[in-house]
Amino acid sequence: MDTTIGSRLKKAVNVFLNRDPTEYRTNVITYSNGGYRPDRRRLTRGKDRTIVNTIFNRIALDVASVNISHCKTTDGKFESEIKSGLNECLKLDANLDQTSRAFIQDVVVSMFDEGCVAVVPVDTDINPNNSTSFDILSMRTGKITEWYPDSVKVNVYNQKTMKRENVIISKSKVAIIENPFYSVMNEPNSTLSRLLNKLALLDMVDDQTCSGKLDLIIQLPYSVKSATRRSQANDRVVDIEDQLKNSKYGIAYIDGTEKVTQLNRPLENNLMKQVEYWTSMLFSQLNMTQGILDGTADEATMTNYYARTIEPIIAGITDEMKRKFLSKTARTQGQSIEYFIDPFRLIPPKDLAEIADKFTRNEIMTSNEFRQIIGRKPSNDPKADQLINSNLNHPEESNNTLPDNQNEPTNDQENEPINGQENEPVSGEMSEEEAQAIFESLDEKQQQAMYVIIGEILNDET
Repeated sequence: MDTTIGSRLKKAVNVFLNRDPTEYRTNVITYSNGGYRPDRRRLTRGKDRTIVNTIFNRIALDVASVNISHCKTTDGKFESEIKSGLNECLKLDANLDQTSRAFIQDVVVSMFDEGCVAVVPVDTDINPNNSTSFDILSMRTGKITEWYPDSVKVNVYNQKTMKRENVIISKSKVAIIENPFYSVMNEPNSTLSRLLNKLALLDMVDDQTCSGKLDLIIQLPYSVKSATRRSQANDRVVDIEDQLKNSKYGIAYIDGTEKVTQLNRPLENNLMKQVEYWTSMLFSQLNMTQGILDGTADEATMTNYYARTIEPIIAGITDEMKRKFLSKTARTQGQSIEYFIDPFRLIPPKDLAEIADKFTRNEIMTSNEFRQIIGRKPSNDPKADQLINSNLNHPEESNNTLPDNQNEPTNDQENEPINGQENEPVSGEMSEEEAQAIFESLDEKQQQAMYVIIGEILNDET
């Protein structure tokens, strides 16, 4: 029986409603406050106010730009994409609030922030607890709050109530993705943690320096060792404060015997040097440079960055999805979740012409495939969809004929007579009388040579 849209909707399951006991809600209307999206993830420990947020966002954007597909493979080689709900989530529409790119970016940023993130299939065509062959219609990222032997408690956003709710899901039904750079970013004494501590100290010093205090010392013309003199000195300080506070332009006067010394000079510390040191350490351990952030990195630097930073992250995401969202039967049938990094993204436009010539000449890509890379419309010429070398003549083009220099006799053959007789052009097959006449026109040595050649061909010594 064919599966229709109506039958799929009847069997569709939502992770928030498929709980025991099921929480029924009637007329639940919730609004977000302040205009902020309630499903957006906020970074912890003040990472959103430091350079760490920039690093997270740059890596997440590069990972989200990689093409991920639910595809059919043959012997591990890509064959075609599979039209499924899972492929729709990975290519275009992950959920009601996020596109596929925004979803992958959310996965990476949450993974960096928490060290481990869960990808929860919210809507499925059938109940995942009853069958391993289920199709995913929507998915979201969730924070793992508790761990159990066979399941996890995940805090995930519910679009029906516009709130984050805790759901207990089996580990075999949810993709649990761990940060491959966990020791660099999430350990208590990791490089990132120490950089955040130094940045917090630097912010504290900056707040104290820019607090608006004058930091003045007033030298009075008398000693303040006694209590009476100290009381007079405090009254003098209060009087100067009142003058500065109540003055329109912040002007005050002092006695001619008094002297003012200002102390708000820059503090001498090495916090900035320490911050620069730990920032460079973090860049080196993440295989990044400042040029990657500001867009000035060369091709070799970007290739190294993609190979050693982006590839481990995207491979970890796809491998975990392949392991949890595809059954053993599906994997045996050749189904897979693969990622494809565009190798031409890092190539300057001036080098594309030479690369296009090499790829088409060696029959690696067709002309229309390369036109698609550079954003051009495909050509209507049938030759543009064929893997051929346009620099060579092909048999189908020459109609199985010999080259012109072999069809036409040379000048020597045209002018050379046989026994002083002019040669006549030969058309079609030669008759026996013509062959006999030509043979008799040969001298004795030429006839003997013809006998020897014929004998070798017929393998007849006589």
